[in-house]
Amino acid sequence: MGAAIRIIGIDPGLRRMGWGIIACEGSRLSHVADGTLVSDDKASLAERLVQLHSALQEVFAAYGPDEAAVEETFVNKDARATLKLGHARAIALLVPSTLGLSVAEYAPNMVKKTVVGAGHAEKGQIAAMVRILLPTARPAGPDAADALAIAICHAQHRGSHILARALRVAG
Repeated sequence: MGAAIRIIGIDPGLRRMGWGIIACEGSRLSHVADGTLVSDDKASLAERLVQLHSALQEVFAAYGPDEAAVEETFVNKDARATLKLGHARAIALLVPSTLGLSVAEYAPNMVKKTVVGAGHAEKGQIAAMVRILLPTARPAGPDAADALAIAICHAQHRGSHILARALRVAG
């Protein structure tokens, strides 16, 4: 078996951005770290994005993940909220990309189906399955649990993501 690959899962949010890092060695997964980045609600949008960007860069510097996975935006009826979430998601995509990391994107239903077995699982079900799959994990809240679930999803699907990326480069 080769060296463990560190995967960071990122659950984008403007108020709270969850992150979770796992180590993947073959089919064995282990918890490395997790947390939630919080921006100042009273700051301007631009200032909040800078706060998230700086904090996420610190996470990458501290833990050195090899691959990243980000949850796709869930479009809701509030267009302004969706647009603001898109700004936060851009930070989640930008930080690993500027470090030269591969970034995979997964729909929320894909993450839930991979981790829980049902595409419409509740947050509590996701957190419970994360604790089962990563017994040493004690996620720092629902956003961190979701981020760990995104990392687990990527660990399960990374082979197809790597193949798709290779085909794009070749072709």
